[in-house]
Amino acid sequence: MLMAKLFERRLTPADSPLVIAGTTIFALLAAMLITSFLFILYDANPLQAYYALFHEPFATLRGFGYALVRASPLALIALGTIVSWRSGFAYLGFEGTFVIGATAAAWLALLTATDARVGPLPFAIFLPLAILASFVAGGIWAGIVGVLKARVGGNEVLISLMANYVAIFLLQYLVSGPIRAPGSLPETRQLPRATWLPFVLPHTRAHAGILIAIAAAALVWMLLKKMPLGYELIVTGFNPFAARYAGINVARRLVLAAFLAGGLGALAGTVEVLGSQHRLMDGISGGVGFVGMIVALLARLDPIAAVPTAILYGGLSVGADAMQRRASIPSSITFILQSLAVLLVLISDVVRYYRINPSALWRRNEAVAEGAAE
Repeated sequence: MLMAKLFERRLTPADSPLVIAGTTIFALLAAMLITSFLFILYDANPLQAYYALFHEPFATLRGFGYALVRASPLALIALGTIVSWRSGFAYLGFEGTFVIGATAAAWLALLTATDARVGPLPFAIFLPLAILASFVAGGIWAGIVGVLKARVGGNEVLISLMANYVAIFLLQYLVSGPIRAPGSLPETRQLPRATWLPFVLPHTRAHAGILIAIAAAALVWMLLKKMPLGYELIVTGFNPFAARYAGINVARRLVLAAFLAGGLGALAGTVEVLGSQHRLMDGISGGVGFVGMIVALLARLDPIAAVPTAILYGGLSVGADAMQRRASIPSSITFILQSLAVLLVLISDVVRYYRINPSALWRRNEAVAEGAAE
């Protein structure tokens, strides 16, 4: 009863940028404070460990370039997660769409080799074609799940998770047989250099994939914030019954959300294969599809915050290796820090919906004092 009085539900959630930013920063600092005790177990100075963790990715040009490389696919998958989850479509198949997008882009790139069927294409023509091909392929892949959800009431969580394995096994078949390069490794030959994404920072590996992610974030923000279609998607996610009453075709909006989410997830595969790996190989995703969903949660499903959050998360991955080298601390502690950050960010949402009522505690102390006096 005391807890119910101590925490009062707000009439409207505190959704101001200051409150959201403040609670997020507080959650991150709390996660760092808790993780500091793990550093002590290794006889390491937490300040030195955190210096190594953040210095490499954010204070050196080379490290920042690697942070951008890792952030590009994470941001695109986070954007796909934002579109699908805010539309009420709990899609978890971004590992699969990543693989499908990478396969489509690599297949098109291999066709433009000098000795291939299509032949070389100008980069200004190839890149839009690669983006379109991968987006459509990933959209169709995820759209199938959306159709099953909308038409027959299929569980999108289970179906999308199982579809991940189908995509992974399809990739294994392709790189082990039809498009395998001569040699022992299950991978294709190197893609033509004319199809590689250009580098955007000198003397680093940072490529134009981060620019594609920024452009996608702007488009998703415009869709969800400024366009009637985005409003219909969000209303469908909040309350499908009210959406139907308002004349919105909920089934079509679910399928559209699935298509857009799958296309964005496929673009993550495209920037990875054209910007970093430059060949299609088994295990190219490396779990990035699931990590991208974590980035979306850290960004609080806000498309504008998706790219900065992805850069932060990618930087922590780069800094974990530096921390291991300089402070002799296992890089796995960084994963603990990341997990705690996600957990505390989600818990901090309580502040947005409830406020502390200190007068309730004061009245209880007065009542206890009066009872003791009697």
